[in-house]
Amino acid sequence: MKLNYSRRGEGSSVVLMHGMFGSQGNLGTVARALSENFNTLSLDLRNHGGSPHDPMMSLETMAEDLIETLDSLAIDRVALLGHSLGGKVAMQAALTYPERIAKLVVADIAPVSYTQSHNPILDALRVLDESVIRGRKQADDILARYEGDAGVRGFLLQNLLRVDGGEYRLRLNVAAISTHYFHGLMAAPEGQPYKQPVLFIKGQMSAYIQDKHRENMRRMFPASTVEVIDGAGHWLHSEKPSEFNQMATDFMLDPDTRGSSTW
Repeated sequence: MKLNYSRRGEGSSVVLMHGMFGSQGNLGTVARALSENFNTLSLDLRNHGGSPHDPMMSLETMAEDLIETLDSLAIDRVALLGHSLGGKVAMQAALTYPERIAKLVVADIAPVSYTQSHNPILDALRVLDESVIRGRKQADDILARYEGDAGVRGFLLQNLLRVDGGEYRLRLNVAAISTHYFHGLMAAPEGQPYKQPVLFIKGQMSAYIQDKHRENMRRMFPASTVEVIDGAGHWLHSEKPSEFNQMATDFMLDPDTRGSSTW
């Protein structure tokens, strides 16, 4: 499917993909920084933001969405930057369509399967999705039963959209995400090794990239390097924006990884 996107800047194209339960605005500061040197495309993944909803959801179908969107814009080759789930989709796209991907920045996620027995956020979103919501305070009260962190709740509340009649609804396709969350979306990306440059950026305080993952990272992405942002967790791009944006920009501009003035 063709995805909803926003575009800024000029030059070689860099595509940004957000994480689970997010939307393109989550990487807004990164897009602004990169747009000083590149044509940046910020996407909403399927079943998120302003992109279409569909009951099917896997890393493979989401990588196909990226390519279909690029084809619709007549863009042949891009660099990718993805955070969390967006990083997994970016890795899958590089493994499946290496000729379309010039280089890759993966923010705080590894090419491995993650196991999780239960996610209370999914419970909260299901309750919100089934409720008649008339205000953000009501929605926040519901979320607070499941999630005590006000910052996390604020992030989730960005998905509320006011509709005709004054009620609110979620822009997320909660049913599809719930159905595929523990299998398709937690799975490892698959394919032949991607041999172009890859930068993994890890938050020091996050457990999403661990030493035990390094072998898989080197096997699937042999031209990869890892940088760590001290004092940052999983939301490293918002916790340490200056450091993250500088790392991403330097990697994209580095002539050793850039190859030429255009992709």
